[in-house]
Amino acid sequence: KAAEHEHHMGSSEAVSVAALEHPDADDDSSVGFGNKDQTDNAEMDMTPMVDVTFLLLIFFMVTASFSMQKTMQLPRSKTDAPSTQAIPQDPEEESESITVVVSSYNTYTVETSYGFDEAPSEQELLIKLRDAVAGSSTPPTKLVVKAHIDSTHQKVVAALDAGVEVGMEQLQYVTITEDE
Repeated sequence: KAAEHEHHMGSSEAVSVAALEHPDADDDSSVGFGNKDQTDNAEMDMTPMVDVTFLLLIFFMVTASFSMQKTMQLPRSKTDAPSTQAIPQDPEEESESITVVVSSYNTYTVETSYGFDEAPSEQELLIKLRDAVAGSSTPPTKLVVKAHIDSTHQKVVAALDAGVEVGMEQLQYVTITEDE
């Protein structure tokens, strides 16, 4: 029977058929077209997976938006000068200052020597502060932020940032317990 198959088929197939027909034949003597190599290299190649991981890492690093922190320069103390005790001043004594009140409802009120002006948002606050600085013959250099104890920290920082943006050189922060 093996001879008939060999006559009709190629010799390589005949050997395989012969190995199947003789169960007592040794497995090492049969031609195993790559079967032994496949069992030895059954490990998964990790290179493509590592490549994809690095590509994802690079993608997220490039597309992440980094917000710039606004900084404010504070005056440095002189080490040679003797220390002096600060005398607290009433912020309303100075006429060359602008006061921003942050209410318990997180709304802004800009107080100048000309009067009061409501500012419902940070953009409006910035506009009102620019108008107050531009409308004065001697531009004020001091900003006093009076924040209600129940106001959010974000609104207070936004008021201080707006003051720095319009060119205020001195910033003062006061906490109040009642809305003015």
